[in-house]
Amino acid sequence: MALLAAGHEAVILDNFSNASPMVPERLETITGTKPIVIEGDVRDRALVSSVLEEHQIDAVIHFAAKKAVGESTQKPLMYFDHNISGFVSLTRAMEDQGVFKLVFSSSATVYGDPEQLPITESSARNHTNPYGFTKLVCEEMMEAMCAAEPRWSCGVLRYFNPVGADASGLIGEDPRDIPNNLMPYIAKVAAGDLPEIQVFGDDYDTPDGTGVRDYIHVSDLAKGHVLSLEALERDGKGHVVNLGTGQGVSVLEMINAYSAACGQSLPYKIVPRRAGDIATCYADPALAKDLLGFEADKTLEDMCNSSWAWLQNGKV
Repeated sequence: MALLAAGHEAVILDNFSNASPMVPERLETITGTKPIVIEGDVRDRALVSSVLEEHQIDAVIHFAAKKAVGESTQKPLMYFDHNISGFVSLTRAMEDQGVFKLVFSSSATVYGDPEQLPITESSARNHTNPYGFTKLVCEEMMEAMCAAEPRWSCGVLRYFNPVGADASGLIGEDPRDIPNNLMPYIAKVAAGDLPEIQVFGDDYDTPDGTGVRDYIHVSDLAKGHVLSLEALERDGKGHVVNLGTGQGVSVLEMINAYSAACGQSLPYKIVPRRAGDIATCYADPALAKDLLGFEADKTLEDMCNSSWAWLQNGKV
């Protein structure tokens, strides 16, 4: 939607492993334009190559990856397959077709347990879980690709924690299994699908003992991708930036904010810490503003209200 609003044409490739087939219909309802959607897997190099050729693609935004920290500690090989093999397959197909502009969904997990806060792009990279490892490996592969072939131009976007839903209330996050991420878990409790929220640890070195994260609204995140793509098209220079708000929010603060949005007190239970988690993580977003003109403007209230509106009005 953000791409169309900015005057770009888009083709969607999705295997629908964790997405509803109704999403394209809702995109058409919101935008008035029927999206081009191809069902397939990014690991199918021949398919990706044919899509790039048939639709004369000149740039790729790569989202196709598994993304749950906890799950990655239990199923590392699956994460290596989807996230690393998928990246190699995609970029080989791009190379086959002479497409060298790539916007990549990276993650704040590439910083591991940060040595300083807020986190800047020059902070040391590390990882504390297989998911973060896959993102770090892909970043290092892009560095090598760009060094070896000057035609490559990569925008690396280190997401902090995407949450919320589209303002239309028609598109939002609805995991098929028990969610691994905080807001969709809270949302399922608010909707009555789960009995209570599990809070993984209350003994971290944070103001209330629960983990602190930088949450960014998906609409702000979408805006960041458009700005990244346009920067690559404008000057051909790659960039690595944080996409976050620069504000840390604890688990209990998020629960309280969502309780206000849905008008009910949400039950929660403290359980042991989850493998791979860290205490605190929030961004210094200054470089994204300097290089891309990006600035997040949605509040925590906006994030929770949009999620609750999606649950009430549009959940598929």
